[in-house]
This record gives sequence, C-alpha cells and structure tokens, in this order.
Amino acid sequence: MKPNIVFLDEYSICGRDMTSVKELGNYTAYDNTLPEQVVERCTDADIVISNKVVLDAEKLKQLPRLRLICVAATGMNNVDLEAAASLGIEVRNAVGYSTYSVAETTICSALSLLREVVYYDRYFKSGEYSASGRMFCFDRPTAQIRGKNWGIIGLGNIGREVARLATAFGCDVRYFSTSGTTRKEEYPAVGLDELLGWADILSIHCPLNGRTRNLIGRNELDKMKRSAIIINVARGGIIDEQALAEALDADKIRGAALDVFTSEPINPDSPLLKIVDPCKLLASPHNAWSTVEAIDRLIGCVANNIREYLNNL
Repeated sequence: MKPNIVFLDEYSICGRDMTSVKELGNYTAYDNTLPEQVVERCTDADIVISNKVVLDAEKLKQLPRLRLICVAATGMNNVDLEAAASLGIEVRNAVGYSTYSVAETTICSALSLLREVVYYDRYFKSGEYSASGRMFCFDRPTAQIRGKNWGIIGLGNIGREVARLATAFGCDVRYFSTSGTTRKEEYPAVGLDELLGWADILSIHCPLNGRTRNLIGRNELDKMKRSAIIINVARGGIIDEQALAEALDADKIRGAALDVFTSEPINPDSPLLKIVDPCKLLASPHNAWSTVEAIDRLIGCVANNIREYLNNL
C-alpha cells in the first residue's frame, strides 16, 4: 500500500516539478499551513514534508500514524527532534542542495555593497544622472573585493564554498568556528574578536543555536572596522538587529546585507526598516537559497529521503 504523503507548505518550492515525490505515494499538498491546521491535515499522513511549518511535541503526539518527517531544508529548527525520536518518528533533512546558490548570493552581496549598486541604480532611475550634465558620478566611493580580508563565521559546506570563491577573487580568508571544533583546513582559524577586527568583509554561515543567538551585538559591531561590511545568509537571530541598525546609522560599519531576519516576514516596526540611509542595507526575503537549480536539487533530496525510508521498511 502506498504511503500518504502530505506537504504542508508547497509554496516554498516555487512551483517546481514534484513528480519524483508524487510517484512515491498518495500525495496531498497545501500552499501553506497555519499552526492550528497542522494536526487535521496530517492525521492520515504517513510522511509529512515541511519547509518551515512547525511540528512541535504537542502536534506530533496527536499524529500516531506519522512515521517520517522530511524537512525541505537543511535547518531543522521547525521540528522537535527529541519528541520525534521518542515517538519513533524519523526526521530527515536536505543537505547541500543550496550550497552554491547561497555562496553566490554572498559574493553578490559583497560586490553590491562595495560597489554601491543600490545607490547608483537609484541615482540613474531617479533622473538625477540625466539631469546632472556630467558623465560620471562619484557621490559614494566604491571599492573592489580583491585584496580584502574576508572573515567567515562557520566553515561548513556553504562557508567553505564562500572561502573558495573569495580566494578566487583575491581575498585573504580566515574563519571562526562557532562549535569550537578544530580540524585541518586550508584557511586559518582565529578567535571571534580577532576576526572582527581583521575583516573587511564578514559573512555568516553558521546554524542558529544557543552559542550563536545574538552572536553579533553592539560590542562585536564596535570591534569591526568602520569600512567593513557584514553579510548574514545563515539565520535571523545571529545578529542583533537593533544593534545593527544603530551601527549603520552611526557609521560604525560601512554596510550590511541580510537575507534572514529574527521574524520572517519582518515585523513592520523593525529598526531595519527605519535606517537613515537605506542604501547601506541590502536586504532580500530569505531567498538566497532559491535558485531553480537549488530547488530542483532540494526536491531530489526529499524524494531520495522518502525512497530510502520506504526501501528500509
């Protein structure tokens, strides 16, 4: 008998082809699912797919038929792993599908900030350029990546790919391990304080946990160069957003690029929406990972996880 497969937030795969998953069972998909809808929609499910819909202990206890949760992402913060284990529910995530996409976004963010892309794009489209009477505009000095010190927080798959690309651009790369794990790498490992003071570009690629929540706050931002930029494509909550907004407004750092936020979607009263010079912040709605190539790899990972689970029954 084919298993019942329920995808709780199919909008997260951007309309890409789910045939490889659908052929593995009786497939039901919901565009998105509210917390109060989870139990009802999963009651008859043997397998549940979720990107960000929360599956906590209370909900899992009400789903005796459930045997496999496929997280359509790498991070599994949305699942109570301890509760799932105690209930005999296997949890599998997708690893490595977005490495290249997120790394490319990181490089793109650094280039955009250093070359003041947002400001000059607005300058052109506003009509200021056509009215200026001048061929060039130097309102905001730009900088190149080559020769910069690139600091990386979290040298996992994505951090390592960013390091490779940054090296190819001519940067000197060092990293800080948030786990404290020491292993042989081709890049020097340093303490966080040393990295903060050294880096011209600082990018974050670590998980959100007890060690990394608010890892970058006022004290840490104060240790950075005034000419430095910071990029977070990992998880919201690693950077103190109020402290970052204040640092940008006070010109304590040159700029920031964020793809993740403490609250997603971002709260309308967020200090990040009130920055005096909005061109100092480059922001995107948690989609650094979402190239079509990455989404197709993600779907393949989910299908493989379900297939392996079924083969082991």
